[in-house]
Amino acid sequence: MHDTTDWTEKYRPCSLGDIVGNTSAVRQMYEWAKTWTPQSKPLVLYGKPGIGKTSSAYALANDMNWEVVELNASDQRTKQVIDRIAGSSSTTGSLSGAQRKVIILDEADNLHAHADRGGARAIVDIIAHSRQPIILIANDYYGLAKELKKVTEPVQFRALQARSIAPRLRYICSAEGIACPEEVLAAIAERAGGDMRAAVNMLHAAAIGRETLQAGDIHTGEKDERSTIFDLVAAVFGKRGDEALLKVSYDVEDTPDTIEQWIEGNLQHMPDFASRARGYDSISRADEYIGRTYRRQYYTLWRYATALMLLGVADAAGGHGIHGRITSPERWGKMSRSRRQKAIRTELLRKLSRETHTPQSTLREEFFTAITLLVEQDPARAVREFDLDADELTLFLHDKAAAAKVVREVAKEAKAAEKKETASRKKTGKTKAETDPPKAPEDAKRPDVSSGQSTLF
Repeated sequence: MHDTTDWTEKYRPCSLGDIVGNTSAVRQMYEWAKTWTPQSKPLVLYGKPGIGKTSSAYALANDMNWEVVELNASDQRTKQVIDRIAGSSSTTGSLSGAQRKVIILDEADNLHAHADRGGARAIVDIIAHSRQPIILIANDYYGLAKELKKVTEPVQFRALQARSIAPRLRYICSAEGIACPEEVLAAIAERAGGDMRAAVNMLHAAAIGRETLQAGDIHTGEKDERSTIFDLVAAVFGKRGDEALLKVSYDVEDTPDTIEQWIEGNLQHMPDFASRARGYDSISRADEYIGRTYRRQYYTLWRYATALMLLGVADAAGGHGIHGRITSPERWGKMSRSRRQKAIRTELLRKLSRETHTPQSTLREEFFTAITLLVEQDPARAVREFDLDADELTLFLHDKAAAAKVVREVAKEAKAAEKKETASRKKTGKTKAETDPPKAPEDAKRPDVSSGQSTLF
């Protein structure tokens, strides 16, 4: 009987040379590591689960003699946690004698849940100040926060071909002393659907307690492959038959109303306006059934909605295929932007309220227009007085580029003043406490300005 050690860990590649498939991605990673400087962008390894992203990151670290610091989904990835774990690691050297430390953030496309609030921005801040290499790993590149995409370099991992998986399975069988016919290895490789981890797990499950494997021994290890919404949208525009298309929809976990929004959001891939009009007609008919489902709580109608939208849009597309990127529903983006604007406005009112000692409701209802006029006259002063960021200043100026420029200039001025002060202290040999002006006694303070009150008005 063979041991029950996890074979995916036991046979995890130790070097990039052991990685199966994805040659161009592996080469891109190696070139990045070989030429890495603190100015280099972090990598984002993305692709389906089980195709070697995490293994490649660890293999690269091993090849480069880099220490690994990993932060994954099991951690509560708030801004504070990310700053504490990855932040400190990104600016300090290795204690083990390794040449560098590489920060690996797994499941980077899951930085949107409540537990991760502030996480994406924290990672961007860490990237900006990091003196160590950083690798992010994601299953869905389009699910990655927009601010992370701007500051990273993408590396795509593709599903492995069955003929690439089979030799690795043969090697494992040899190492474990298991006799396994080539046709059985080929069957496992095919059923894995490009997922090396699933293939190894299937082989392990079938091999427990056996010295020889036959075709009938692998059915219990078959992969439970679920289609994603991306697979379904691609199938609608592809050349699948009606039965095959509906089968893909059964494997997708999303409900018909969500599927409808995804298909609608990608109708721009239709070959012409006439096809798009027919597609919209099918979606509108499906939407009627979805509405009746919710009104009557009769969920049997969902199957009619699904058939109408999928088969109708597929017929309109005529197997044209998708020549571009599958995008998430546009309305989701609008809702997200609306929530973000509301959060920025709330934080801005909180700052103004704290600095002016005025209730937020009063500021919002009575003084916001007057404050806007004052900020427009001297936006740099407003940034200094209220510690505004570019998003908050944009609410006043309605010009994103101008707001960003003002914030950058104020930050540059503050940095220059700090350098000048530091140089002055070094020249005189005095500490900061000795050079700072003495604080005025309480009775000498201006009676008409309370502590902490802004002087903008």
